[in-house]
Amino acid sequence: MSRLEAKKPPLFISEPLTRDAVSQSLSLLSGILKSSYGPAGRLKQLHNGVGGCVCTTSQSSALLGRLSLSQPVLRVLTASVRNHVSRFSDCGLFTAILCCGFIENFRSLNVAPFTVIKISKHLLSLCMDHLKSEACGCRVSVDFSSVETLVCLVRSILTSKPACMLNKTEVDHLTSLVLRAFLFTVPCHVGTNAVLGKCVVIPVKGGRVVDSTVLPGLLIEAPEVQLGKPLAVKRTGSNMIKIALFSVSMSGDGSSPEEGTIAVHHGVSLQVSELNQLLNVGRQLVKDEVGLVVCQKVMHPSLKQYLEEQGVVAVDRAGLSLMEPLGRVTGSQPIASIHSLPPGCYGSLKDLCVESFASKHFLHLIPGDTVICSLILCNRSETAWDELKRVCETAEHVLQLTVKEPLALLGGGCTETHLASYLRHKSCSLPASTLRDLGCSQTQYRLVAEGFCRALESVARALSHDGEEVLTDAVYGHCWFVPPASPCVSRWSDLVSKCSCGVSGSTEELGWSFVQGQSGSPVLQGCPQEPPVKAADLRVLDCFAAKCSGLQVALETANLILDLSYIIEDQN
Repeated sequence: MSRLEAKKPPLFISEPLTRDAVSQSLSLLSGILKSSYGPAGRLKQLHNGVGGCVCTTSQSSALLGRLSLSQPVLRVLTASVRNHVSRFSDCGLFTAILCCGFIENFRSLNVAPFTVIKISKHLLSLCMDHLKSEACGCRVSVDFSSVETLVCLVRSILTSKPACMLNKTEVDHLTSLVLRAFLFTVPCHVGTNAVLGKCVVIPVKGGRVVDSTVLPGLLIEAPEVQLGKPLAVKRTGSNMIKIALFSVSMSGDGSSPEEGTIAVHHGVSLQVSELNQLLNVGRQLVKDEVGLVVCQKVMHPSLKQYLEEQGVVAVDRAGLSLMEPLGRVTGSQPIASIHSLPPGCYGSLKDLCVESFASKHFLHLIPGDTVICSLILCNRSETAWDELKRVCETAEHVLQLTVKEPLALLGGGCTETHLASYLRHKSCSLPASTLRDLGCSQTQYRLVAEGFCRALESVARALSHDGEEVLTDAVYGHCWFVPPASPCVSRWSDLVSKCSCGVSGSTEELGWSFVQGQSGSPVLQGCPQEPPVKAADLRVLDCFAAKCSGLQVALETANLILDLSYIIEDQN
């Protein structure tokens, strides 16, 4: 069959970063991300324009997942950031803003992209070596024998997203719950291959945030369970509750088409045959002293009635998401067929009771020993609950990352301005051998280093949304915010008392200067010092693993985009 339209040749776009459309799109994306950053970030409302769900958020995972981007350069950038977020859950906006800053600063330099990439990789290695050294002034050790640092880390995550609409009491309550939930997931007996457990979030939309709670074990929603009626459950001789977990449909409506064709003899009813087989399974479960049957899909009403008459609690429509935690809580193996019950498929529970939250009823599965817990999460509206769920899951993941690497970084922009101060100091005393290895002049190195530092400082400046002046000091290289419309004073120490992270105070003259947009900050005379860190002084902390990864991803993605010479688009 001949084509109705001639095939079009591919579209070649040379030097895409020099195109106005790309520059404008990159600037617009950078502005959207910066305006969303931090506790005072502005919310964004995303919808598809033809109806459907409306998302109100300032989170990178929600923003970048819903933005429709036409420029290939921006799609590369957002795909890279989303991949980072999928692995670390945190520092998505930091990574995206920093990447935009690198691209905007480096492309304006009169230096070959190949040279820029080599120098920027060297600067990144200086940053990473400094962050991993004991002398780093923006690194904090996390002591798991004390909760102060952990509380600060969790609170920093909860307060960073204004769409959660939390007040101080609610933040304190949720911080405590998230920490308790995390501790439930830590195994009591640690072997050579210790594995952290899981926190399952149970939605209760429309309730008060302070009504949220955490329970060990697992909750399964069971609307048909009556709260006031005692739960009579069959137990084994050892006073345990045996449980069977089915991943196959028990509705009795025949096999699914994917399983192939079934031949049925004349006069035989397939439905009756299926129901008889289900009842045979029920009799076997009763004979094996099973007290709880959970089905991922639908269970036939007759089978459910038979099991309940025999003292067996039956729950269907559990859903795929609960199957893995159910197996871990009970030790049961999901049964994938109603025609055979494999040996060792049953699990066990210590107890089973009914819980009620708002208007919902749940079965509470209580194991003897578990690393699974349920976080019953309440919030006033669906929008606020969706945002809060993402934030709590991020906090749990950050705590898991911190167990593997018990470090944190000072937040509030202090790590970024500190690193910028450190790099400016290092670039002033660079050995000639390093310049030879990089194949660049000292002028080229300093130009790229200044662009690198300005990109870091642009992240700190993005935390200012209400006209605050952003300062950095010449001793520690920390970030300070001066309230808008402040009176003119002879000393900055009269206006600022603490740096943004809370560690440095203004009791001494620190030599403050503005963090400028394009001209850069003054070069320090010495290497930034390490301030004494007290856990009680900490205001904001960031996840060490997530921020280090974000720094690397931001630069690698920027270098990839800077190295693009052609974009080839298929027009058919």
